[in-house]
Amino acid sequence: MSHSHPSDVHGSPASAASSSLPVILGIAIALVIYGGALLFQWPQTATEMINGRHHAVADEHVDDHAADAHGDETHPTADGHAKHEIVPPTFFMVLPFALLLGAIAVFPLVPAIEHWWESNLHRFYVAAGLGLLTLVYYLVAHGTAVERHFLGHAVIEPGAGWLSFGLPWTVFQNAIFNEYIPFIILLFALYTISGGIRIEGDLVARPATNTAFIAIGGVLASFIGTTGAAMLLIRPLLETNSQRKQVAHTAVFFIFVVCNCGGCLLPIGDPPLFLGYLQGVDFLWTLQLFPQWLFVNGCLILVYYLWDRFYAYPREEKRELVRDESQVRRLQFSGVAINAPLLLGVVAAVAMLDPSKTLPGTQWHPWLYLREMLLLLFVLISLVLGSSEVRRKNNFNYGAIIEVAALFLGIFLCMQPALQILDVRGAELGIDTPQKFFWATGTLSSVLDNAPTYLVFFKTAQSLDPGSTATMAGVAVDLLVAISLGAVFMGAMTYIGNGPNFMVKAIAEKAGVRMPGFFGYMVYSVSILLPILVLMTLLFL
Repeated sequence: MSHSHPSDVHGSPASAASSSLPVILGIAIALVIYGGALLFQWPQTATEMINGRHHAVADEHVDDHAADAHGDETHPTADGHAKHEIVPPTFFMVLPFALLLGAIAVFPLVPAIEHWWESNLHRFYVAAGLGLLTLVYYLVAHGTAVERHFLGHAVIEPGAGWLSFGLPWTVFQNAIFNEYIPFIILLFALYTISGGIRIEGDLVARPATNTAFIAIGGVLASFIGTTGAAMLLIRPLLETNSQRKQVAHTAVFFIFVVCNCGGCLLPIGDPPLFLGYLQGVDFLWTLQLFPQWLFVNGCLILVYYLWDRFYAYPREEKRELVRDESQVRRLQFSGVAINAPLLLGVVAAVAMLDPSKTLPGTQWHPWLYLREMLLLLFVLISLVLGSSEVRRKNNFNYGAIIEVAALFLGIFLCMQPALQILDVRGAELGIDTPQKFFWATGTLSSVLDNAPTYLVFFKTAQSLDPGSTATMAGVAVDLLVAISLGAVFMGAMTYIGNGPNFMVKAIAEKAGVRMPGFFGYMVYSVSILLPILVLMTLLFL
């Protein structure tokens, strides 16, 4: 995910409760609309189409001539119209995608643009504008067939006139209906529900205590998401270390483990893995990454303990340590009774309610968007029954998730040409081994956003012939392992690799911690994380 400016993370505390009212009303309206759609059998019919039990069966070809003549609706070709060859877009159409990712990476670092970029509305202007440019290309210039993946596979062919309305509509369906909506609703649910849980207290800030915080966060990251785990634990960790001066390294290792490397065991752990889940990767497949997860996180936690125990802690002033020992408050948990079961509900819903698969133990396919509506219902329960005081103390607001929603709207649209090019020509890149996929995915995940980077290399791997190698979602398993690890682990290399990184930096600085700058942080990641990842590559890939 993208990073959030401090003003987004630390909005007015008093606004936490009042800002939730429009969200509550919006969710209620969405649930009512979905209920009405169920009465008209729309989600049920859509699910039948996804699973090839409707008239829009898999692999049919659809003619955009009909689309142009019928209000942009596409219909099956009935006249034996010649099928168009799937030709990828021109390479120039990767430019909007590159410009958007470049803006996310560079604009916050440029003083002349930084303040303007802080506005989520301005971020939306840039993202939506570049996304619209991509759609206009398909409307007026593409001219060849496009594959549709929403509601089953089909090939949409261009119209006869100057404008082919069916092509941009197909690209929009693939990007928004098939990927963006499930992606952003999951992040919204994890972010909002975890924001209703607060852990506060001031333990003795010994190395073992800090190590335990980071280790627990590394485990939680896979089950409530890296964002949820980071927001849950960073404040009590900082409160515990409030009497210490040597704290920056603790926050940096927290980013390494909790915001990134801990989140690779389940699709809800990190956004890239959820995109893989949407592409057909089994929900529990990522559990096979446990050996790499254990090795990398174990090494990081060990290095942290040794650093804090033998270098940082002895450098603290004695009077500060005495004050730390005397000012102890036991940990108190708030909001757990309501929100912890809701988080478990999110995990269960994501695992079981995939419309392309039957519900375990039954022959029933969950209706389209039933999973997303259930997640929104969990959010509604959290906001209505949860404590507004807990959210106020957490400085909870919607700025960070709105930023993600605004930027990813453009990202999902702009990445469509790149994905289509890779689908056809990915085998020509020369990236064909697990090691190459790990470092290619990881390098770009370090300086761009790791979620779209994952999807780009996922499609690249999908274009390769797996031979006799076992596959998952059309990708050789050894390559999928490398792509998953590269996106998750190397998102920790910079502040901008994964969303929670910058959020933790902002919270730590507000608490008075002197965090390293962009390149100062990279001194940590290059000297500590990178050697561990090199060793992991040699041992496991």
